[in-house]
Amino acid sequence: MNSIVLAQDPTLADFGRDPWWLVLGKIVFAFAFGLLATLLGVWFERRVVGYMQVRPGPNQVGPLGLLQTLADGLKMAFKEDILPKAADKVVYFFAPTISVICAVTALSVVPFGPMVSIFGHHTPLQVTDVPVAVLLLLACSSMGVYGIVLGGWASGSTYPLLGGLRSSAQMISYEVAMGLSIVAVFMTAGTMSTSGIVAAQGDATRLTIFGTEIPAPGWYAILLLPSFIIFFIATVGETNRAPFDLPEAESELVAGFMTEYSSLKFALFMLSEYVAMVTMSAVTTTLFLGGWRAPWPITLWEGANSGWWPMLWFFGKVIALVFVFVWLRGTLPRLRYDQFMRFGWKVLLPINLVWILVLSGLRSIEDWDTKGKVIAVGVPAGLLLIATLFWPSRKPQPKPTMQERVDSRPYGSFPLPPMDLQVPPSPRITRVVAEREPANIVAGSDTREV
Repeated sequence: MNSIVLAQDPTLADFGRDPWWLVLGKIVFAFAFGLLATLLGVWFERRVVGYMQVRPGPNQVGPLGLLQTLADGLKMAFKEDILPKAADKVVYFFAPTISVICAVTALSVVPFGPMVSIFGHHTPLQVTDVPVAVLLLLACSSMGVYGIVLGGWASGSTYPLLGGLRSSAQMISYEVAMGLSIVAVFMTAGTMSTSGIVAAQGDATRLTIFGTEIPAPGWYAILLLPSFIIFFIATVGETNRAPFDLPEAESELVAGFMTEYSSLKFALFMLSEYVAMVTMSAVTTTLFLGGWRAPWPITLWEGANSGWWPMLWFFGKVIALVFVFVWLRGTLPRLRYDQFMRFGWKVLLPINLVWILVLSGLRSIEDWDTKGKVIAVGVPAGLLLIATLFWPSRKPQPKPTMQERVDSRPYGSFPLPPMDLQVPPSPRITRVVAEREPANIVAGSDTREV
């Protein structure tokens, strides 16, 4: 591959001109990226969570345990494949495949970089793009839940069915909040094309504050901070990741919709979850973090957004978002289902509706720079949203002093057991003694005295 430096943003006219072998190569690259990111993502999650919980992660198979995920995949491939008697065989077989295909398909419209030269062909680092590419991303995200629901229903068991129903209700509630967050991106960028959205975030602006002009970034994570926060929370719920992993809650549903699956089918469900996590991180990067564009101060280098370097910035942003996914899993407890649904319908949805209304009003005002006014309102609104989400709902109770804790103990400063060691009478012993000596049983007496 020839790395000729090109400083050109791809447009819709640049797609559909590549030879068949180049299109095939892009498809293979996108698929390999999803598969390799999944293998490394599982290893990355184990290492990070192990570090957070002060315990070793995988460190025996391969250097730094890098081959542990590959060993686990081979192990699952050679395990016995068990088919439940009550299962619908056709649906049971195809359900994991649906989840994997939908997760991988979304990568086809994600831009990995700008225009580059590959064997003399100037082409964008993206499989394809369409005027409604973001709607394709939403469609893939919505269709992925069918694999979970059908897998839970086709298993012919109670716990998988409950997990599938939870996933469907979860998708309905958080898909609305996610869609409204993307509406704000449409309104600001003026396009639904993913390459167009990345290009729109590359236009910097200057914001006047107290008579002083300062450079303002073009990333929608800052311009549309409330939409970014709500979108990322919705992606965590869409991907069934902790603390929103209720469709597979082991404390309630054994393993949820995957309970009756084994061998490669179980591996496909696990693969789809991690591919979806990486895909949604890539989508979040594209919509809100400038896509493949370099962050400041790397942008001070003129060639930062040209050639093959943008792929490095893109992968760095995706890894940072995957780290946030892992961070949430390692620190937050799982929500109750009623809390999770209430949070989606009564918190995220109303806030998003009000923010869209405010954003529409700002864009209708004339003689005021669009990005400047969005920053002036969006950043305080986002900070207010963060404060609202993390504000304690109950007033913390004051901790008792050491003397109060000592006085509250029934036996002084040392927690001693009762000296008489009296225990309640055993019903079994009482029944046996009553059968042998019914005349000696006195109501309420201790069986040891009989």
